[in-house]
Amino acid sequence: MKLRYAGVCRLCGAELPAKADAIYERTAKTVRCVECPTDAQAGPLMMAEEQLVENAVADVGVAGSSARREYERRKAKDEERLRQKWGKLGGIAVALSDEKQTTKAWDVGAVGEERLGARLDALASESIAVLHDRQIPGSKANIDHIAITPAGIWVIDAKRYKGRPELVIEGGILRPRVEKVLVGRRDCTKLVDGVLKQVELVRDVVGDLPVTGSLCFVEADWPLFGGSFTTRGVHALWPKRLAKMLGEAEGSLDVLAVREALASHFRAA
Repeated sequence: MKLRYAGVCRLCGAELPAKADAIYERTAKTVRCVECPTDAQAGPLMMAEEQLVENAVADVGVAGSSARREYERRKAKDEERLRQKWGKLGGIAVALSDEKQTTKAWDVGAVGEERLGARLDALASESIAVLHDRQIPGSKANIDHIAITPAGIWVIDAKRYKGRPELVIEGGILRPRVEKVLVGRRDCTKLVDGVLKQVELVRDVVGDLPVTGSLCFVEADWPLFGGSFTTRGVHALWPKRLAKMLGEAEGSLDVLAVREALASHFRAA
């Protein structure tokens, strides 16, 4: 293909200017010269390439992995408590008992992240890179998804809530204007604060590059027309709408370079 951006051949280190003919390795998101060895010629070199591809895929992270691990840990702990309490009848007690709400919530969250992650992975290309489940250094918290497009970076928080998301505005003339995010009857305004904090952490890494925050509600009761909104610069929307906005982004940002910088700072959880 003709390169959209300048790059460096992964095998020989040659500079490859924009619009030069080269081989784009989609899985590893790297490039190499058309003159470099083919599979049949490379031998040990191709083994190193395969290892690089494997590492690159692993570095992307797995959507919902930390939430899934926490769910399994809590579930096992709950079951062990029942077995100790009921002795020989422990197996029956486990089978008949409902999961604790605090445990089930982790499974619900993990499923939401996994489903949104699959949607984002389908967008991955030369111009869109995605990172999942990233650890925030010095914290137990994580960033669900980061998407890098030619126009900028998106910090995405996935939520699997029931009910219709809506923006409610209070005050404005005689009282200070206050924007609240409701999902059904649930006040979710604090979620916006959380996304804004994550946005600032990403800005600390990428400097002046555009960073946008998003709350993506998976399986919410969105209306047939419209429904998405923005509050304090954070977009509240659904997976299909988010994917459309990411796919339409245009710009000149070096997607792969930004991806590497973010993946290095925010490790996979």
